[in-house]
Amino acid sequence: MSTPMPSEPWEEQEKDPAVKKFMYVNRRAPYGTIYALESLEVVLIAAAFEQDVSLVFLDDGVYQLKKGQDTKSIGMKNFSPTYRALEGYDVEKLYVEKESLWTRGLTEDDLVVPVQVVSREELRELMDQQEVILSF
Repeated sequence: MSTPMPSEPWEEQEKDPAVKKFMYVNRRAPYGTIYALESLEVVLIAAAFEQDVSLVFLDDGVYQLKKGQDTKSIGMKNFSPTYRALEGYDVEKLYVEKESLWTRGLTEDDLVVPVQVVSREELRELMDQQEVILSF
């Protein structure tokens, strides 16, 4: 007996949607360019499509997560509190490179969201596990 065909193409349902492992690497300071905000928007879009999303902050990108950002003098909105919304999108893999924090005199307590602090070597291993890596 043959399997019945769907009568219309849109009735066909994919049983196991393809989930890819995406890593978004944030290397730039939060203001002065659009990269940080664009990265956050792309992450939210990928998460909405139920992809496996990791977010990494290194170099000046660690400043994106810094508490107490006062952006009034530069005339821009402080978007760092938006990182708290990531959990609602099931984005829970947030990594910060230990060396980048240390070099900039920051600690985990200085950040607006909980993160996993990893060494440069651990970060390399995490990157090796990804299917897609995008750098902002």
